Amino acid sequence: MKKIHLLLLKSFIRPFVVTLVIVMFVLLMLFLFKYIDDLIGKGFQWYIILELMMYNSATNVAMALPLSVLLSSIMTYGSLGENYELVAIKSAGISLRRAMYPMMVVVVLLSIAAFAFSDWMLPRANLKYYSLLYDVRKQKSGNLLPENVFSNRFPGYSIRVKKKDPDGQTLYGIMIYERGLLQINHIVTFAKSGLMYRSKDDLYLILKLKDGVRYEERESENHYFQRQKLTRFRFKETEQRFDLSEFNIKRTDENEFRSASMMMNLKQIKHYVDSASHTVDSTVNTNFQLIKPYFKYYTIPTKPTTEGLKAASANVSKLNGFNDQLNALNNAASEVRQVQDMLRNRTDNYKDATKNIRRYILEYQKKFTLGAACIVLFLIGAPLGAIIRKGGLGLPVVVSVIFFLIYYIIGTIGEKSAKEGDLSPLAGSWMAIAVLFPIGIFLTYKAATDSALFDMDLYKRFFKKLRIRKRHAV
Repeated sequence: MKKIHLLLLKSFIRPFVVTLVIVMFVLLMLFLFKYIDDLIGKGFQWYIILELMMYNSATNVAMALPLSVLLSSIMTYGSLGENYELVAIKSAGISLRRAMYPMMVVVVLLSIAAFAFSDWMLPRANLKYYSLLYDVRKQKSGNLLPENVFSNRFPGYSIRVKKKDPDGQTLYGIMIYERGLLQINHIVTFAKSGLMYRSKDDLYLILKLKDGVRYEERESENHYFQRQKLTRFRFKETEQRFDLSEFNIKRTDENEFRSASMMMNLKQIKHYVDSASHTVDSTVNTNFQLIKPYFKYYTIPTKPTTEGLKAASANVSKLNGFNDQLNALNNAASEVRQVQDMLRNRTDNYKDATKNIRRYILEYQKKFTLGAACIVLFLIGAPLGAIIRKGGLGLPVVVSVIFFLIYYIIGTIGEKSAKEGDLSPLAGSWMAIAVLFPIGIFLTYKAATDSALFDMDLYKRFFKKLRIRKRHAV
């Protein structure tokens, strides 16, 4: 029995690792395609982009892991069925449930590891990823000197380049206007060509100008004679440095992002939900105390008494006139408008607070649903592979993608409904698991009883019998 367990484990681990790497690579490519405009042309160091890709890969585990479990389980049992190894196992008196036992243990351990990852590692990865992505997206473009445009990227300078070589470093037709204290262009430099490059520490942009002239206007040193002084300087080669400190990436303090739900573990989310719920309850009590003076209560006894009748007749006599009734209605409408104005902003704050609470509860439940999704998708993938009996990356990929899309769509609908308040966060987060779990049990039962669920010849014979019956009935 141990040899069979080792055979199943070896058959599962290899496709699981391969599919996990492939899915992670595909998701990483989707990330690069989405943010390619924010990464290219800003002069980032290579390790900044590599760091961003690494953090993104960690955040993609929540989607890649269930899909890899589903696909690898279909491939494993499909390959065993295609090579008649499942038949040999069953002929030895070992049922499919017993053959799935070692794999189930591995998947349970994998789901526990997924829960630990989502509670400990994933919040840290999300914090690093979103803070770095925020800094990258707000970074200024690295195209400091575009062609035929006066660039004011550098404070105190206006630079125009007529033409640039494809390498982006050789420049032609350079004009540099330097502004003084009064924001007047008192220094102008012209150069036929030049070379642009960064210093080794990336603190300065260096322009090595060639074959040019420099004009500078200065005020006269003689206070009695106020004419300006013009200096012309011709050069064969000179250098000019520009400060790049504003263009280097500036990291935002990560503490500004720690309040988001994705950056918290279970303990932190629970503490936030408790404190936010307490704040909402106290706000509701405060709102009630504010509008309580506007409520007027009138008690009427069940049995009319002489004193009650006298009071009622007195009240009726006060409102006999039309003007008195109109004034009473206007006063009531005015008080209603005052209450509405008072509660309008408080109602919006209440809705935002409750929506945030639902979002945090959803994030709390998602840490458990990741491991549960691995188990449920394995219960679907293993019997499906035993039924279709096809290995490789053909039919198993199609089937796994279909079931994963069903899981993803139902989960997305449940999350959105829970965020809007149409469903409770608990029901919205576990909706996909609740829908797919009975399907997994049903497929496991069909595979254990050797059901020809996907046998096309069986369905053809069934519809053929129906057509024959219809002909005889006619």
